[in-house]
Amino acid sequence: MRELSLNVMDIAQNSLSAGATLIGIDIAEDPVRDELLIRVTDNGKGMDAAQISRVEDPFYTTRTTRKVGLGIPLFKMEAEMTGGSFEIHSVPGEGTAVTARFVPSHVDMIPLGDIDGTVQLLICGNPGVDFLYSRSCGDRNFTLDTRELREVLGTDVTLDAPEVLAWIHDYLSEQTKLIKEEET
Repeated sequence: MRELSLNVMDIAQNSLSAGATLIGIDIAEDPVRDELLIRVTDNGKGMDAAQISRVEDPFYTTRTTRKVGLGIPLFKMEAEMTGGSFEIHSVPGEGTAVTARFVPSHVDMIPLGDIDGTVQLLICGNPGVDFLYSRSCGDRNFTLDTRELREVLGTDVTLDAPEVLAWIHDYLSEQTKLIKEEET
């Protein structure tokens, strides 16, 4: 994939297919350690040891719409090409955590892309699912938790309402700008 945000979208789609009601997306940039960590967690159905051992094979997928599953294998390859690492932990009935570590200064590093737009699109397209998005750069960070938004909005306004999506867009843009300004 051309941007890591597209990998995050793919992994989150896997979480949705696994019946997750809460998906965590954590983006942690550490310029001092030259590291980018991307973690996607969910409370979906999870995988057993046999599924975990096969999930990195591009010719294994649980989808019936196609015979290949490139999301996990590509994400792993992209992390390892930079000198980073890749891990999957899963427990049947509890959920899955996918963690990729990248070395941003490596020549093979691809851009993060529009991760804020990806998160907004996931929320918009799945208003019944909760998302916990956290992003950090060095010691600066922010979090967007849709469970908190639901409490504030009550039952009269949904997360896919245009005014809510506009607020989410503005919040993510402003907070990302603030944590990235501190980097320079």
